[in-house]
Amino acid sequence: MTQPARKVAPYGAWASPLALDRLTEGVVFLSEPRAADGVRWWLEGRPEESGRQVLVRRDPDGTITRLTPNGFNARCRVHEYGGAATLIVGDLVIVSDFATGRLNRVVTPEHLQPFTPEKAWRFADLEPDLRHGRLIAVREDHEPEVVDRHGEWVNELVTIDLATGAVAVVDRGADFYAAPRLSPDGRQLAYVRWNHPNLPWDGTELLLADVAPDGTIERARVIAGSSDDWISQPRWSPAGVLHFAAEPDGWMNLFRLRSDGTPEAIAPMAVEFAEPEWQFGNHTYDFLPDGSILAVGRSGGRDRLYRIAPGGGATGGGATVVETPFSEIAAVAIDGGTAIVRAAGPTEPGQIAEVDPASGVVTALRVGTPFRPDPAVASAPEHIEFPTANGLTAHANLYRPHNTGFAAPPGELPPLIVTSHGGPTSSAFSGWATGLQLFTSRGYAVVDVDYGGSTGYGREYRKRLNGQWGIVDVEDCVAAAQWLAEQGIVDGVRQAVRGGSASGFTTLAALAFTDQFDAGTTYFGIGDLRAFVKDTHKFESRYLETLVGPWPAERQRYLDRSPALHADRITAPVLVEQGAEDRVVPPQEAERIVDALFERRVPHAYLLFPGEDHGFRSRDAIIASFSAELSFYAQVFGFEPADAIDRLEIRFLDEWRSRRAG
Repeated sequence: MTQPARKVAPYGAWASPLALDRLTEGVVFLSEPRAADGVRWWLEGRPEESGRQVLVRRDPDGTITRLTPNGFNARCRVHEYGGAATLIVGDLVIVSDFATGRLNRVVTPEHLQPFTPEKAWRFADLEPDLRHGRLIAVREDHEPEVVDRHGEWVNELVTIDLATGAVAVVDRGADFYAAPRLSPDGRQLAYVRWNHPNLPWDGTELLLADVAPDGTIERARVIAGSSDDWISQPRWSPAGVLHFAAEPDGWMNLFRLRSDGTPEAIAPMAVEFAEPEWQFGNHTYDFLPDGSILAVGRSGGRDRLYRIAPGGGATGGGATVVETPFSEIAAVAIDGGTAIVRAAGPTEPGQIAEVDPASGVVTALRVGTPFRPDPAVASAPEHIEFPTANGLTAHANLYRPHNTGFAAPPGELPPLIVTSHGGPTSSAFSGWATGLQLFTSRGYAVVDVDYGGSTGYGREYRKRLNGQWGIVDVEDCVAAAQWLAEQGIVDGVRQAVRGGSASGFTTLAALAFTDQFDAGTTYFGIGDLRAFVKDTHKFESRYLETLVGPWPAERQRYLDRSPALHADRITAPVLVEQGAEDRVVPPQEAERIVDALFERRVPHAYLLFPGEDHGFRSRDAIIASFSAELSFYAQVFGFEPADAIDRLEIRFLDEWRSRRAG
């Protein structure tokens, strides 16, 4: 059959089969899968409900029931990033209220009963101790007198009485706590703690405490980890053996605690079996009935599902890959012989799915979008390696422009959008990302950079960023753009850089300290490192000691790397997008950049979104922010977008064009 001729139009100006409404229409953001006795639960973040998270239950007959009422946001704000906002064990279903921090029982669907005190307390990482009628949890205390006394809010490990809501402290004194996990017999409690200036992946301690018959928790002792050793995800096997992830050999592998108290590696290999704990409740491995472990391992920019035999194997020989269509797997729960995962693949949208560990057969339970991508219109991510500064190699995912209805004029190369993950210890997402596909289907090339500091390539790669934030990440983004241009894959002139949060800082630094990019878009990006140290929340308040250096001892380094203080070097147009309620990167950060750009008459646009915080969740904000980006790049790169979108007002753009022409 003869294929219809493609229309010829400039790259970036193609009419896409993917409408902007695909970003939000019928879309839900899925998280926290749970499973027991054939019943499944998960959270749905719903843009149509102002981004609120809704807890739902799926019964064995496929019926899905909403459990939290309209207007309720089942979300946790401990560490601001939250996570682990729900607990489900038997008939006990508990959710955290984002607005108040209180814990609520789900009495019947959409009927909640709060049971923790009306105080400025937040709770996360709930662990049931039903023998003693209580929960074990992390509490973040924001009561004014506590904050005033300590200079910041206080994190503690606590118990919560299920009948009265009374709270008692189990462990205090460390700056942070996470992952309380009770042994199957209820006699031991494992948990993690750490102190400033660390974030978890810099170094944590794993403690083991005894639980007396009367519920007293005592004799807590450190059994693994230190201020320099990352320990993650303690979990007990059904047989009562404590497991955890650690990286003494440079990769985050699984370990178990022997009866003599020493750790033993399980199937060690050059694969990461844990991810940085930006949120509570990471759950990347679980136990199958035959004693084997089903675990998510990351290498080469992709997640894979591994089945590790009961004996493990000293050299990884006991591990086999369960083939699935997924390249991103963020959670694993086991119910009988079935695995329940939150996952995505290059042509598989984010979903909650069941996986048969024996065959790899996948059954989707809930897909995050009603739109099923046609592989013919998808731009598949290509994992690339490229040379970067100091003779090193960096990694990225390349997405080439792809649209079966359009072709570019002969000899034209596509404009490039360079993006990178936030974190900055996260990793480039390789699953179906509607936002990236909206770009590629319109004729842009996109490269998503796993710069030095990213997770999934071992400890040595992750630690490249220590003391080098604003240098290594920028060098790797620039190197990716240059290498792609040298290979003749993209235009060497029309290149933009974009990112949010930590990637927003990388974007601004690339614009201020290099001349590689012709445009940039920053979402809630950091402009002044000094202000970030003073204004940000407790969890990250000392993070820059690792990424940049101690403050104020390294004051000059902070001054040298703050793009807001060097906005006179920014000559390319900038789009700044910001949530008005952001407490991680407050709006004044964006406004400092905008003021500096205005002062220098650099082309720019500033969009402030009321009600949004660190990551846009409502339909209107998501659509408006992306539409603005499309208009921004089209105006800067000199073509008309095919979409019927509002034209973004870019201050000083005509003046900038005149200066360049002259």
